[in-house]
Amino acid sequence: MNTATTILPDQKKIGMVSLGCPKALVDSERILTRLRADGYAMSPDYAGADVVLVNTCGFLDSAKEESLQAIGEAIAENGRVIVTGCMGEEAETIRAAHPAVLAITGAHQYESVVEAVHTHAPPSQGPYVDLIPQPDIKLTPRHYSYLKISEGCNHSCAFCIIPQLRGKLASRRIDAVLREAEKLVAAGTRELLVISQDTSAYGVDTRHETREWKGREVRAHMTDLARELGGLRTPDGQVPWVRLHYVYPYPHVDAVIPLMAEGLLTPYLDIPFQHASPRVLKAMRRPANEAKVLERLKAWREICPEIAIRSSFVVGFPGETEEDFRYLLDWLEEARLDRVGGFRFEQVEGARANALPDHVPEELKEERYARLMEVTERISTERLAAKIGRRIPVIVDEVGEPDEDGDIGATARSQADAPEIDGQVYLRNVPATLASGAVIEVEIEDADAHDLFGVPA
Repeated sequence: MNTATTILPDQKKIGMVSLGCPKALVDSERILTRLRADGYAMSPDYAGADVVLVNTCGFLDSAKEESLQAIGEAIAENGRVIVTGCMGEEAETIRAAHPAVLAITGAHQYESVVEAVHTHAPPSQGPYVDLIPQPDIKLTPRHYSYLKISEGCNHSCAFCIIPQLRGKLASRRIDAVLREAEKLVAAGTRELLVISQDTSAYGVDTRHETREWKGREVRAHMTDLARELGGLRTPDGQVPWVRLHYVYPYPHVDAVIPLMAEGLLTPYLDIPFQHASPRVLKAMRRPANEAKVLERLKAWREICPEIAIRSSFVVGFPGETEEDFRYLLDWLEEARLDRVGGFRFEQVEGARANALPDHVPEELKEERYARLMEVTERISTERLAAKIGRRIPVIVDEVGEPDEDGDIGATARSQADAPEIDGQVYLRNVPATLASGAVIEVEIEDADAHDLFGVPA
Protein backbone atom coordinates (compact mmCIF):
# COMPACT_ATOMS: atom_id res chain seq x y z
CA MET A 1 0.00 0.00 0.00
CA ASN A 2 1.49 3.33 -1.13
CA THR A 3 -0.31 5.72 1.22
CA ALA A 4 2.53 7.35 3.16
CA THR A 5 2.01 11.04 3.82
CA THR A 6 2.49 13.63 6.52
CA ILE A 7 -0.32 13.42 9.09
CA LEU A 8 -1.24 16.65 10.85
CA PRO A 9 -2.30 16.45 14.52
CA ASP A 10 -6.05 16.89 14.01
CA GLN A 11 -6.46 15.03 10.70
CA LYS A 12 -9.16 12.37 10.56
CA LYS A 13 -7.86 8.97 9.48
CA ILE A 14 -9.52 6.36 7.27
CA GLY A 15 -8.94 2.61 7.32
CA MET A 16 -9.75 0.45 4.29
CA VAL A 17 -10.40 -3.27 3.76
CA SER A 18 -10.69 -4.05 0.04
CA LEU A 19 -12.08 -7.44 -1.01
CA GLY A 20 -12.89 -9.06 -4.33
CA CYS A 21 -11.58 -8.51 -7.84
CA PRO A 22 -9.12 -5.95 -9.23
CA LYS A 23 -12.05 -3.81 -10.38
CA ALA A 24 -13.08 -3.41 -6.73
CA LEU A 25 -9.47 -2.56 -5.86
CA VAL A 26 -9.57 0.30 -8.36
CA ASP A 27 -12.78 1.51 -6.71
CA SER A 28 -10.99 1.49 -3.35
CA GLU A 29 -8.10 3.50 -4.78
CA ARG A 30 -10.47 6.11 -6.18
CA ILE A 31 -12.40 6.41 -2.92
CA LEU A 32 -9.23 6.85 -0.86
CA THR A 33 -7.76 9.33 -3.35
CA ARG A 34 -10.92 11.43 -3.14
CA LEU A 35 -10.94 11.28 0.67
CA ARG A 36 -7.31 12.31 0.92
CA ALA A 37 -8.06 15.28 -1.34
CA ASP A 38 -10.81 16.14 1.15
CA GLY A 39 -8.27 16.32 3.97
CA TYR A 40 -8.26 12.79 5.37
CA ALA A 41 -5.18 10.72 6.13
CA MET A 42 -4.92 6.95 5.69
CA SER A 43 -4.59 4.60 8.66
CA PRO A 44 -2.59 1.38 8.25
CA ASP A 45 -4.54 -0.37 11.03
CA TYR A 46 -7.93 -0.48 12.72
CA ALA A 47 -6.77 1.17 15.95
CA GLY A 48 -5.70 4.42 14.32
CA ALA A 49 -8.78 4.91 12.13
CA ASP A 50 -11.65 7.27 12.84
CA VAL A 51 -13.77 5.15 10.51
CA VAL A 52 -13.12 1.93 8.56
CA LEU A 53 -14.38 1.33 5.00
CA VAL A 54 -15.04 -2.26 3.93
CA ASN A 55 -15.31 -2.66 0.14
CA THR A 56 -17.20 -5.94 -0.23
CA CYS A 57 -17.59 -8.65 -2.87
CA GLY A 58 -21.04 -10.13 -3.44
CA PHE A 59 -20.60 -12.38 -6.46
CA LEU A 60 -20.66 -15.81 -4.77
CA ASP A 61 -22.05 -16.97 -1.46
CA SER A 62 -18.50 -17.75 -0.32
CA ALA A 63 -17.45 -14.18 -1.18
CA LYS A 64 -20.45 -12.79 0.71
CA GLU A 65 -19.47 -14.82 3.76
CA GLU A 66 -15.93 -13.47 3.56
CA SER A 67 -17.32 -9.94 3.31
CA LEU A 68 -19.56 -10.41 6.35
CA GLN A 69 -16.59 -11.78 8.30
CA ALA A 70 -14.46 -8.78 7.32
CA ILE A 71 -17.23 -6.39 8.41
CA GLY A 72 -17.51 -8.21 11.73
CA GLU A 73 -13.75 -8.05 12.30
CA ALA A 74 -13.69 -4.32 11.55
CA ILE A 75 -16.57 -3.72 13.96
CA ALA A 76 -14.88 -5.77 16.68
CA GLU A 77 -11.54 -3.97 16.22
CA ASN A 78 -12.79 -0.45 15.58
CA GLY A 79 -16.56 -0.16 15.95
CA ARG A 80 -17.09 2.52 13.29
CA VAL A 81 -17.62 0.85 9.92
CA ILE A 82 -19.00 1.96 6.55
CA VAL A 83 -19.74 -0.74 3.96
CA THR A 84 -19.55 -0.30 0.19
CA GLY A 85 -19.06 -2.51 -2.88
CA CYS A 86 -21.07 -5.23 -4.59
CA MET A 87 -22.57 -6.70 -1.43
CA GLY A 88 -23.84 -3.24 -0.56
CA GLU A 89 -26.81 -4.09 -2.76
CA GLU A 90 -27.89 -6.50 0.02
CA ALA A 91 -28.21 -3.98 2.81
CA GLU A 92 -30.79 -6.02 4.70
CA THR A 93 -28.45 -9.02 4.89
CA ILE A 94 -25.62 -6.83 6.15
CA ARG A 95 -27.83 -5.07 8.71
CA ALA A 96 -29.17 -8.38 9.97
CA ALA A 97 -25.65 -9.67 10.60
CA HIS A 98 -24.09 -6.38 11.73
CA PRO A 99 -26.65 -3.80 12.88
CA ALA A 100 -23.87 -1.51 14.14
CA VAL A 101 -22.72 -0.63 10.61
CA LEU A 102 -22.86 3.16 10.14
CA ALA A 103 -23.78 3.27 6.46
CA ILE A 104 -24.06 1.02 3.39
CA THR A 105 -23.57 1.96 -0.27
CA GLY A 106 -23.41 -0.09 -3.47
CA ALA A 107 -20.70 -0.77 -6.04
CA HIS A 108 -18.71 2.22 -7.43
CA GLN A 109 -20.97 4.74 -5.65
CA TYR A 110 -18.06 7.05 -4.93
CA GLU A 111 -20.05 10.13 -3.99
CA SER A 112 -22.26 8.21 -1.56
CA VAL A 113 -19.23 6.68 0.18
CA VAL A 114 -17.53 10.05 0.55
CA GLU A 115 -20.75 11.62 1.85
CA ALA A 116 -21.09 8.82 4.44
CA VAL A 117 -17.52 9.39 5.62
CA HIS A 118 -18.12 13.15 5.88
CA THR A 119 -21.24 12.46 7.94
CA HIS A 120 -19.71 10.01 10.41
CA ALA A 121 -16.17 11.39 10.57
CA PRO A 122 -16.33 15.04 9.46
CA PRO A 123 -13.02 16.24 8.01
CA SER A 124 -10.92 18.49 10.16
CA GLN A 125 -10.64 22.01 8.82
CA GLY A 126 -7.24 22.89 7.42
CA PRO A 127 -5.48 23.60 4.13
CA TYR A 128 -4.07 20.06 3.85
CA VAL A 129 -4.41 19.87 0.08
CA ASP A 130 -2.34 23.06 -0.25
CA LEU A 131 0.31 22.07 2.29
CA ILE A 132 0.90 18.43 1.34
CA PRO A 133 1.47 16.90 -2.10
CA GLN A 134 -1.54 14.73 -2.97
CA PRO A 135 -0.63 11.97 -5.44
CA ASP A 136 -3.29 9.37 -6.19
CA ILE A 137 -3.45 6.55 -3.68
CA LYS A 138 -2.38 3.13 -4.98
CA LEU A 139 -3.13 -0.12 -3.21
CA THR A 140 -0.78 -2.02 -5.51
CA PRO A 141 3.03 -1.81 -5.58
CA ARG A 142 4.36 1.25 -7.39
CA HIS A 143 5.49 -0.70 -10.45
CA TYR A 144 2.12 -2.09 -11.56
CA SER A 145 -1.34 -0.55 -11.78
CA TYR A 146 -4.83 -1.59 -12.78
CA LEU A 147 -6.42 0.50 -15.52
CA LYS A 148 -10.22 0.15 -15.45
CA ILE A 149 -11.74 1.10 -18.80
CA SER A 150 -15.44 0.51 -18.12
CA GLU A 151 -18.05 -0.43 -15.57
CA GLY A 152 -20.81 -3.02 -15.80
CA CYS A 153 -21.68 -5.61 -18.42
CA ASN A 154 -24.29 -6.12 -21.17
CA HIS A 155 -24.28 -9.91 -21.06
CA SER A 156 -26.86 -12.07 -19.33
CA CYS A 157 -24.85 -15.18 -18.45
CA ALA A 158 -27.02 -17.63 -16.53
CA PHE A 159 -24.62 -18.02 -13.59
CA CYS A 160 -23.75 -14.31 -13.14
CA ILE A 161 -25.40 -11.31 -11.47
CA ILE A 162 -22.80 -8.67 -12.33
CA PRO A 163 -25.29 -6.60 -14.39
CA GLN A 164 -27.57 -6.48 -11.34
CA LEU A 165 -24.68 -5.47 -9.09
CA ARG A 166 -22.77 -3.08 -11.36
CA GLY A 167 -25.25 -2.20 -14.09
CA LYS A 168 -24.98 -2.23 -17.86
CA LEU A 169 -21.77 -1.50 -19.74
CA ALA A 170 -20.58 2.07 -19.19
CA SER A 171 -17.32 2.78 -21.02
CA ARG A 172 -15.00 5.57 -19.93
CA ARG A 173 -13.99 8.21 -22.44
CA ILE A 174 -10.90 7.03 -24.28
CA ASP A 175 -9.04 10.31 -23.71
CA ALA A 176 -9.67 9.96 -19.96
CA VAL A 177 -8.38 6.39 -19.99
CA LEU A 178 -5.26 7.39 -21.94
CA ARG A 179 -4.58 10.37 -19.66
CA GLU A 180 -4.75 8.07 -16.63
CA ALA A 181 -2.48 5.52 -18.28
CA GLU A 182 0.06 8.19 -19.26
CA LYS A 183 0.02 9.60 -15.73
CA LEU A 184 0.55 6.17 -14.17
CA VAL A 185 3.47 5.35 -16.44
CA ALA A 186 5.06 8.74 -15.81
CA ALA A 187 4.77 8.09 -12.04
CA GLY A 188 6.66 4.79 -12.20
CA THR A 189 4.20 2.14 -13.38
CA ARG A 190 6.03 -0.45 -15.48
CA GLU A 191 3.01 -2.70 -16.01
CA LEU A 192 -0.57 -1.66 -16.85
CA LEU A 193 -3.26 -4.27 -16.28
CA VAL A 194 -6.30 -3.37 -18.39
CA ILE A 195 -9.48 -4.52 -16.66
CA SER A 196 -13.26 -4.37 -17.06
CA GLN A 197 -16.11 -6.89 -17.13
CA ASP A 198 -15.73 -7.22 -20.90
CA THR A 199 -12.66 -5.53 -22.33
CA SER A 200 -13.54 -6.58 -25.89
CA ALA A 201 -16.83 -4.65 -25.69
CA TYR A 202 -15.16 -1.37 -24.73
CA GLY A 203 -16.97 1.54 -26.40
CA VAL A 204 -19.97 -0.43 -27.67
CA ASP A 205 -22.30 1.58 -25.44
CA THR A 206 -20.96 4.89 -26.79
CA ARG A 207 -21.04 3.72 -30.41
CA HIS A 208 -17.25 3.85 -30.32
CA GLU A 209 -17.22 7.63 -30.03
CA THR A 210 -14.00 9.40 -30.99
CA ARG A 211 -12.05 11.90 -28.92
CA GLU A 212 -9.03 14.02 -29.66
CA TRP A 213 -5.79 12.68 -28.24
CA LYS A 214 -2.34 14.08 -28.99
CA GLY A 215 -3.70 16.01 -31.95
CA ARG A 216 -5.59 13.13 -33.57
CA GLU A 217 -8.94 11.41 -33.25
CA VAL A 218 -9.05 8.03 -31.48
CA ARG A 219 -12.02 5.70 -31.09
CA ALA A 220 -13.32 4.19 -27.88
CA HIS A 221 -12.59 0.69 -29.19
CA MET A 222 -10.44 -2.11 -27.85
CA THR A 223 -8.07 -2.17 -30.83
CA ASP A 224 -7.57 1.61 -30.85
CA LEU A 225 -7.03 1.61 -27.10
CA ALA A 226 -4.50 -1.22 -27.34
CA ARG A 227 -2.60 0.57 -30.10
CA GLU A 228 -2.43 3.82 -28.12
CA LEU A 229 -1.34 2.07 -24.92
CA GLY A 230 1.38 0.36 -26.94
CA GLY A 231 2.76 3.79 -27.77
CA LEU A 232 3.38 4.79 -24.14
CA ARG A 233 6.95 4.99 -22.85
CA THR A 234 8.37 5.04 -19.33
CA PRO A 235 10.54 8.00 -18.22
CA ASP A 236 13.63 6.00 -19.23
CA GLY A 237 12.20 5.30 -22.69
CA GLN A 238 11.11 1.69 -22.16
CA VAL A 239 7.87 0.10 -23.40
CA PRO A 240 5.69 -0.64 -20.35
CA TRP A 241 4.03 -4.01 -20.11
CA VAL A 242 0.36 -3.72 -21.13
CA ARG A 243 -1.65 -6.78 -20.08
CA LEU A 244 -5.23 -7.36 -21.31
CA HIS A 245 -7.72 -9.03 -18.97
CA TYR A 246 -11.31 -10.25 -19.42
CA VAL A 247 -11.07 -10.41 -23.21
CA TYR A 248 -14.03 -12.14 -24.90
CA PRO A 249 -12.82 -13.72 -28.16
CA TYR A 250 -14.76 -11.51 -30.56
CA PRO A 251 -13.34 -11.36 -34.12
CA HIS A 252 -11.64 -7.97 -33.62
CA VAL A 253 -9.38 -9.48 -30.94
CA ASP A 254 -7.34 -10.86 -33.84
CA ALA A 255 -6.15 -7.30 -34.54
CA VAL A 256 -4.26 -6.96 -31.24
CA ILE A 257 -2.10 -10.06 -31.74
CA PRO A 258 0.30 -8.34 -34.21
CA LEU A 259 0.82 -5.59 -31.59
CA MET A 260 2.03 -8.32 -29.22
CA ALA A 261 4.32 -9.73 -31.89
CA GLU A 262 5.80 -6.23 -32.33
CA GLY A 263 6.49 -5.94 -28.60
CA LEU A 264 3.99 -3.13 -28.04
CA LEU A 265 1.61 -5.21 -25.91
CA THR A 266 2.43 -7.94 -23.42
CA PRO A 267 1.87 -11.29 -25.21
CA TYR A 268 -0.89 -12.35 -22.84
CA LEU A 269 -4.65 -12.72 -23.12
CA ASP A 270 -7.02 -13.51 -20.27
CA ILE A 271 -10.10 -15.03 -21.93
CA PRO A 272 -13.03 -16.22 -19.78
CA PHE A 273 -13.98 -19.31 -21.78
CA GLN A 274 -15.85 -20.90 -18.81
CA HIS A 275 -16.46 -24.16 -20.72
CA ALA A 276 -15.96 -25.78 -24.12
CA SER A 277 -19.01 -27.97 -24.62
CA PRO A 278 -21.40 -26.16 -27.01
CA ARG A 279 -24.38 -27.55 -25.10
CA VAL A 280 -23.14 -26.24 -21.73
CA LEU A 281 -22.11 -22.88 -23.21
CA LYS A 282 -25.60 -22.48 -24.65
CA ALA A 283 -27.13 -23.25 -21.24
CA MET A 284 -24.73 -20.74 -19.68
CA ARG A 285 -25.85 -18.13 -22.23
CA ARG A 286 -22.25 -17.28 -22.96
CA PRO A 287 -21.38 -14.74 -25.67
CA ALA A 288 -18.88 -15.35 -28.47
CA ASN A 289 -19.45 -19.10 -28.46
CA GLU A 290 -17.97 -20.10 -31.78
CA ALA A 291 -16.65 -23.39 -33.07
CA LYS A 292 -13.37 -22.02 -34.47
CA VAL A 293 -11.72 -20.94 -31.21
CA LEU A 294 -9.07 -23.65 -31.47
CA GLU A 295 -8.21 -22.54 -35.00
CA ARG A 296 -7.85 -18.96 -33.82
CA LEU A 297 -5.59 -19.99 -30.94
CA LYS A 298 -3.36 -21.73 -33.47
CA ALA A 299 -3.33 -18.66 -35.70
CA TRP A 300 -2.49 -16.37 -32.78
CA ARG A 301 0.44 -18.58 -31.82
CA GLU A 302 1.70 -18.53 -35.40
CA ILE A 303 1.68 -14.71 -35.38
CA CYS A 304 3.05 -14.38 -31.84
CA PRO A 305 4.71 -17.60 -30.62
CA GLU A 306 5.28 -16.10 -27.13
CA ILE A 307 1.60 -15.42 -26.47
CA ALA A 308 0.28 -16.85 -23.19
CA ILE A 309 -3.42 -17.66 -22.89
CA ARG A 310 -5.06 -17.91 -19.48
CA SER A 311 -8.66 -18.77 -18.72
CA SER A 312 -11.05 -20.15 -16.14
CA PHE A 313 -13.58 -22.96 -16.38
CA VAL A 314 -16.66 -23.96 -14.40
CA VAL A 315 -17.34 -27.63 -13.72
CA GLY A 316 -20.65 -29.03 -12.51
CA PHE A 317 -22.90 -26.48 -14.23
CA PRO A 318 -26.54 -27.67 -14.09
CA GLY A 319 -27.12 -30.29 -16.77
CA GLU A 320 -23.40 -30.92 -17.41
CA THR A 321 -23.06 -34.56 -18.42
CA GLU A 322 -20.01 -36.79 -18.42
CA GLU A 323 -19.93 -36.35 -22.19
CA ASP A 324 -19.86 -32.55 -21.77
CA PHE A 325 -17.07 -32.76 -19.23
CA ARG A 326 -14.99 -35.09 -21.40
CA TYR A 327 -15.48 -32.66 -24.27
CA LEU A 328 -13.97 -29.95 -22.06
CA LEU A 329 -10.98 -32.12 -21.15
CA ASP A 330 -10.37 -33.05 -24.79
CA TRP A 331 -10.63 -29.37 -25.75
CA LEU A 332 -8.06 -28.44 -23.12
CA GLU A 333 -5.69 -31.13 -24.36
CA GLU A 334 -5.80 -29.55 -27.80
CA ALA A 335 -5.86 -25.90 -26.68
CA ARG A 336 -2.93 -26.33 -24.27
CA LEU A 337 -3.62 -23.11 -22.43
CA ASP A 338 -0.77 -21.67 -20.37
CA ARG A 339 -2.73 -20.80 -17.24
CA VAL A 340 -6.06 -22.29 -16.14
CA GLY A 341 -8.25 -21.68 -13.13
CA GLY A 342 -11.04 -24.08 -12.18
CA PHE A 343 -14.23 -23.47 -10.24
CA ARG A 344 -17.03 -25.69 -9.03
CA PHE A 345 -20.44 -24.29 -9.98
CA GLU A 346 -21.92 -22.39 -7.06
CA GLN A 347 -25.42 -20.96 -6.93
CA VAL A 348 -25.60 -17.19 -6.76
CA GLU A 349 -28.74 -15.60 -5.40
CA GLY A 350 -30.66 -14.05 -8.28
CA ALA A 351 -28.89 -16.00 -11.04
CA ARG A 352 -30.96 -17.74 -13.75
CA ALA A 353 -28.89 -20.90 -13.47
CA ASN A 354 -30.43 -21.66 -10.09
CA ALA A 355 -33.72 -22.60 -11.76
CA LEU A 356 -32.16 -24.94 -14.33
CA PRO A 357 -32.87 -28.67 -14.03
CA ASP A 358 -30.39 -31.48 -13.37
CA HIS A 359 -28.08 -29.88 -10.84
CA VAL A 360 -24.85 -31.84 -10.49
CA PRO A 361 -24.29 -33.49 -7.07
CA GLU A 362 -21.54 -31.91 -4.96
CA GLU A 363 -19.45 -35.09 -4.84
CA LEU A 364 -19.50 -35.30 -8.65
CA LYS A 365 -18.46 -31.64 -8.89
CA GLU A 366 -15.48 -32.42 -6.66
CA GLU A 367 -14.54 -35.44 -8.74
CA ARG A 368 -14.69 -33.46 -11.98
CA TYR A 369 -12.80 -30.55 -10.46
CA ALA A 370 -9.98 -32.91 -9.43
CA ARG A 371 -9.82 -34.35 -12.95
CA LEU A 372 -9.77 -30.87 -14.47
CA MET A 373 -6.90 -29.80 -12.21
CA GLU A 374 -4.96 -32.98 -13.00
CA VAL A 375 -5.13 -32.31 -16.74
CA THR A 376 -4.38 -28.59 -16.54
CA GLU A 377 -1.49 -29.03 -14.11
CA ARG A 378 0.10 -31.60 -16.42
CA ILE A 379 -0.23 -29.25 -19.39
CA SER A 380 1.17 -26.37 -17.34
CA THR A 381 4.10 -28.50 -16.20
CA GLU A 382 4.93 -29.41 -19.78
CA ARG A 383 4.68 -25.85 -21.07
CA LEU A 384 6.83 -24.45 -18.27
CA ALA A 385 9.42 -27.21 -18.66
CA ALA A 386 9.87 -26.10 -22.28
CA LYS A 387 11.21 -22.77 -20.97
CA ILE A 388 14.15 -24.34 -19.10
CA GLY A 389 17.40 -23.08 -20.60
CA ARG A 390 15.76 -20.06 -22.23
CA ARG A 391 16.29 -16.37 -21.48
CA ILE A 392 13.11 -14.44 -20.82
CA PRO A 393 12.21 -10.96 -19.49
CA VAL A 394 10.73 -10.72 -16.00
CA ILE A 395 9.45 -7.90 -13.83
CA VAL A 396 10.71 -7.98 -10.23
CA ASP A 397 8.04 -7.80 -7.54
CA GLU A 398 10.11 -8.22 -4.39
CA VAL A 399 13.79 -8.47 -3.45
CA GLY A 400 14.69 -10.43 -0.33
CA GLU A 401 17.37 -10.05 2.30
CA PRO A 402 20.77 -11.81 1.97
CA ASP A 403 20.85 -15.33 3.42
CA GLU A 404 23.63 -16.69 5.64
CA ASP A 405 25.85 -17.14 2.59
CA GLY A 406 25.21 -13.59 1.42
CA ASP A 407 23.07 -14.68 -1.53
CA ILE A 408 20.04 -12.56 -2.36
CA GLY A 409 16.81 -13.91 -3.84
CA ALA A 410 13.93 -12.17 -5.57
CA THR A 411 10.38 -12.91 -6.65
CA ALA A 412 9.45 -11.88 -10.17
CA ARG A 413 6.92 -12.61 -12.90
CA SER A 414 7.27 -13.42 -16.58
CA GLN A 415 5.11 -11.91 -19.29
CA ALA A 416 2.90 -15.00 -18.93
CA ASP A 417 2.14 -14.18 -15.29
CA ALA A 418 -0.36 -11.61 -14.03
CA PRO A 419 -0.01 -10.61 -10.37
CA GLU A 420 -1.99 -12.57 -7.77
CA ILE A 421 -3.55 -15.05 -10.21
CA ASP A 422 -0.72 -16.70 -12.17
CA GLY A 423 2.70 -18.12 -11.33
CA GLN A 424 5.97 -16.55 -10.31
CA VAL A 425 9.66 -16.65 -11.25
CA TYR A 426 11.92 -17.23 -8.27
CA LEU A 427 15.42 -15.81 -8.72
CA ARG A 428 18.68 -16.50 -6.90
CA ASN A 429 22.01 -14.70 -6.90
CA VAL A 430 20.51 -11.34 -7.76
CA PRO A 431 22.64 -8.19 -7.45
CA ALA A 432 22.25 -6.10 -4.31
CA THR A 433 21.27 -3.13 -6.47
CA LEU A 434 18.20 -4.91 -7.90
CA ALA A 435 14.93 -3.17 -6.98
CA SER A 436 11.27 -4.04 -7.33
CA GLY A 437 9.84 -2.87 -10.62
CA ALA A 438 12.99 -3.62 -12.58
CA VAL A 439 12.55 -5.52 -15.85
CA ILE A 440 15.52 -7.82 -16.41
CA GLU A 441 16.53 -10.83 -18.49
CA VAL A 442 16.81 -14.13 -16.63
CA GLU A 443 17.95 -17.61 -17.54
CA ILE A 444 15.45 -20.29 -16.53
CA GLU A 445 17.06 -23.21 -14.71
CA ASP A 446 14.05 -25.19 -13.47
CA ALA A 447 10.27 -25.33 -13.39
CA ASP A 448 7.38 -27.04 -11.65
CA ALA A 449 3.63 -27.12 -12.32
CA HIS A 450 3.15 -23.41 -11.69
CA ASP A 451 6.43 -21.52 -11.27
CA LEU A 452 9.83 -20.95 -12.85
CA PHE A 453 13.26 -20.73 -11.21
CA GLY A 454 16.26 -18.91 -12.57
CA VAL A 455 19.14 -16.45 -12.31
CA PRO A 456 19.77 -13.03 -13.87
CA ALA A 457 21.26 -13.48 -17.34
